[in-house]
Amino acid sequence: MIRRSALSLAPTWPRYISRRPMLAVGAGILAFFVLIAIFAPIVAPFDPILQDPKARLQPPSFAHPFGTDNFGRDVLSRVIWGARIDLQIALIGVLFPFLIGTVIGTVAGFFGKTIDTVFMRIVDIILAFPFLVLMLSIITILGPGLSSFYIAMALVGWISYARLIRAQILVLKTQDFSVAAESLGFSRSRIMFRHLLPNALAGSLVFVMSDAVLVLLNGAAISYLGLGVQPPTAEWGVMVAEAQGFITQAWWITLFPGLAIVTLAFGFSLLGDAMGDLLGVHE
Repeated sequence: MIRRSALSLAPTWPRYISRRPMLAVGAGILAFFVLIAIFAPIVAPFDPILQDPKARLQPPSFAHPFGTDNFGRDVLSRVIWGARIDLQIALIGVLFPFLIGTVIGTVAGFFGKTIDTVFMRIVDIILAFPFLVLMLSIITILGPGLSSFYIAMALVGWISYARLIRAQILVLKTQDFSVAAESLGFSRSRIMFRHLLPNALAGSLVFVMSDAVLVLLNGAAISYLGLGVQPPTAEWGVMVAEAQGFITQAWWITLFPGLAIVTLAFGFSLLGDAMGDLLGVHE
């Protein structure tokens, strides 16, 4: 009996993680980048924007493990500091579309009729244009910069979240618990946001991780085109753009920020797949 009690009280978290290696790897990758972003002033060996013409285009060495760029700046330090910007892009870039889409999808799915019809027509109009073209148009109008990128993502990216939530709300509002809540005289806002929405969020929470990958890649692409983060700020897309003219003679300048983008996107993707299995959501 003592042995059984000890086993029943043993921590199950390590066993849980061991059964879901993707969750452990994905969370580990994200935790790594979060930590280096937080402790960038301590971890980075050099100032990311400090130029040293005498040290320009040096290959990886003990002094500069990732080499130096065409301005003599330490690539490792710029990759470390760039984690702050790119994590911000991935997280904030999905936050506002998620919030906007969740509210609109909940209201449209719950009320239906005219409100739902108007919502679907707006969705059709936005989906008639390629996603990246709309983003570039909005950013061009607003001007280059991260704030313009976030506004563009909020104006265009909410569609997917709204459609996911709307589809779930249309099903859930016919369930017994929803009908019972209405018969008890609960307000519409309470039914929507306290009874229906918590049960409809699983698919959107999984999609957040997948969408973070797309937002990260879009942010890097926008910065590459000169419409996102502006030099000399350390950002992975900017680093790749600045180094494209030196790719044949200084491969390390593009390799390491490119690997950072791929690795972080891989971490989000693994975490999204693991969350999908955990919540029983399959895309």
